[in-house]
Amino acid sequence: MITGALRQTGRLFALAVEVGRAMFRRPFQFREFIEQFWFVAGVTILPAALVSIPFGAVIALQVGSLTRQLGAQSFTGGASVLAVVQQASPLIVALLIAGAGGSAICADLGSRKIREELEAMEVMGVSPVQRLVVPRVLATMGVAVLLNGLVSVVGTLGGYFFNVILQDGTPAAYLSSFSSLAQPADLYISELKALVFGFIAGIVAAFRGLNPRGGPKGVGDAVNQSVVITFLLLFFVNMVMTVLYLRIVPPKGG
Repeated sequence: MITGALRQTGRLFALAVEVGRAMFRRPFQFREFIEQFWFVAGVTILPAALVSIPFGAVIALQVGSLTRQLGAQSFTGGASVLAVVQQASPLIVALLIAGAGGSAICADLGSRKIREELEAMEVMGVSPVQRLVVPRVLATMGVAVLLNGLVSVVGTLGGYFFNVILQDGTPAAYLSSFSSLAQPADLYISELKALVFGFIAGIVAAFRGLNPRGGPKGVGDAVNQSVVITFLLLFFVNMVMTVLYLRIVPPKGG
């Protein structure tokens, strides 16, 4: 069992390396990329915007309650916005892309696999990785980066509304605390996380879609496995990137 898990992990990393190399090879499947980008964006934009509002509200309410207990109400805005931008926004985007776009990518590739379309492409000298996988992975990465900005803005506005309206905060204190604590590196790490998370979601979905077992039922199992594996990897990679960021980038004023 352990040997099989290690073998699957090695194949997953091998696919990631192959996709990274194929991104710079010609011909680039631009039409396929646009179609996949539009599809992933279409199934994730509205859910991401709707989910980010309660996320921002919950973070703002919890942080506001904590800062009130500590007598540091003036830092409520900065703390809540940083939590949304650095942590909540990339994870929300990645989870939605993995759950909606990634599952569809896995199902599409898996159905092509059991119909032996991928083997037919290889016989004709066409690389399935370059033709099908690369545009889908680039689409998930591009949508993740753009959607991360949307979620950050919507989550911040939701936190602002609930802090000012429900917790009797002042707009000036909310904005001033954010400007005193935040720095451009916070936005950069958020976008970098979204890019990496989008890559992981696309790679895992493609890997499971290319390796289904047991016909149509195996495709359904592969879709479920891809979502679960992506979630586990996302939380682990997020922890590693957060630790490295806090070690490398000093806090503002520190």
